[in-house]
Amino acid sequence: MSKVYLLLISAALYAFYKEERFMNIIKPSVLPGFMDLLPKDQLVFNKMKEIIEDNFKKFAYLPLDTPAIEKTEILLAKGGGETSKQVYNIESSSRNMSMRFDLTVPLARFVAEHYHELEFPFRRYHIGKVYRGERNQRGRFKEFYQCDIDIIGDEFLDIRNDAEIPLVIYNIFKELNFTEMTFHLNNRKLLNGFLDYHGIDNFTEVLRIIDKIAKVSEQDIKEMLSDIIPEVDKVELILQFISYKGENTDVLNYLEELKIDNDKYSEGLKELSEVYKYMRLFEIPDENICLDMSITRGLDYYTGTVYETFLDNYKSIGSVCSGGRYDDLASNYTKKSLPGIGISIGLTRLFYQLNEADLIDIPTRSVADVVIYPMADCYEYGVKVVDKLRDEGIIAQIYFEPGKFKKKLNYANKLNIPYIIILGDDELSKDEVALKDMDTGEQISVCIDEAIKIIHSNKL
Repeated sequence: MSKVYLLLISAALYAFYKEERFMNIIKPSVLPGFMDLLPKDQLVFNKMKEIIEDNFKKFAYLPLDTPAIEKTEILLAKGGGETSKQVYNIESSSRNMSMRFDLTVPLARFVAEHYHELEFPFRRYHIGKVYRGERNQRGRFKEFYQCDIDIIGDEFLDIRNDAEIPLVIYNIFKELNFTEMTFHLNNRKLLNGFLDYHGIDNFTEVLRIIDKIAKVSEQDIKEMLSDIIPEVDKVELILQFISYKGENTDVLNYLEELKIDNDKYSEGLKELSEVYKYMRLFEIPDENICLDMSITRGLDYYTGTVYETFLDNYKSIGSVCSGGRYDDLASNYTKKSLPGIGISIGLTRLFYQLNEADLIDIPTRSVADVVIYPMADCYEYGVKVVDKLRDEGIIAQIYFEPGKFKKKLNYANKLNIPYIIILGDDELSKDEVALKDMDTGEQISVCIDEAIKIIHSNKL
């Protein structure tokens, strides 16, 4: 067999092998509605999450983490509605299970289940992922982090709790460098009482339509209301009611002057006034509060106070935080009355929107304080040095990979690591390290203890 023939056979076999190999490669991609972050963005995301959690702790909320998967009957115990259309069901021959769509319903289940083991009012925070069948669109996610705080009462929960919860959010956004923000505040009892007084029965459908007001035009709202309310005058009354604007005290006066003789309306107005009063006593500036009759919240379980929060200069982002009062949520799991008030930050969407608009201005520390580069024959010394640094509370990494030193320096530069330590024969013989400040380029030879002091002080 000739050499040419053998070469041709070898080439053909190699081409076949290569083709087969690449045919088996699956193109990597993430599902629509799910988000991957590069480490540099993940550091910023984690810093935002850390700021949120630190503030939750500062206001004496207890940590909680419930399962991502719950029994479907638990999640949809309130009747479903719009919520049922967004729930991810899990196929199983033995049990009907679904992914949690928020953190509030699992909280209600948890409190009912562990009632005798908890102290009330039960104040909890939960930061975790939830899952919703959102329509694919930019900035909306099927898997996303929610950051929730809730206060649960035993039989009774004072309305003044509804005023303190926004204070937590106010402090969080101040720390995120967003002081120009507005809490849009309303009360569902007031809305329901208004509708009842005017003989409009289908409260839930009306409130869901009103909830779309930030996304569609007033004419669209009018047309949708007209589809379920045949009386034109009643549609006009609703539009007039939800569109009233003015100073907060003017809004309260307007609501009082309507003279609506309805117990639910009167109760809602009293609660709204009290929450507004105590938000001011908690020193939330009046310019950061807007009494807004168009705020309803779309989920089915809200019964009283409702909030939507907007960044004044970036309203196109939409609501960055929302929540409200739910007096009946746990009634599906227990005969006890366990009223609650809660608010939630959709962290994934918030991060995405702010990052896209280049609005995040949060300093983050580098992943390490120092990287150690041992030269040949200095790896054991390098391990000794890195162990010593870590024992002293310094975040240190030892770089074992071969390659040109320029490439190694580039690694530290790209990760914004402030210091590097170079270990060669001279350093080994003197039991020293060559410490380099990556910002200034200054390099000095010092003992390990001196290097530790310098790194801790973050300057040469």
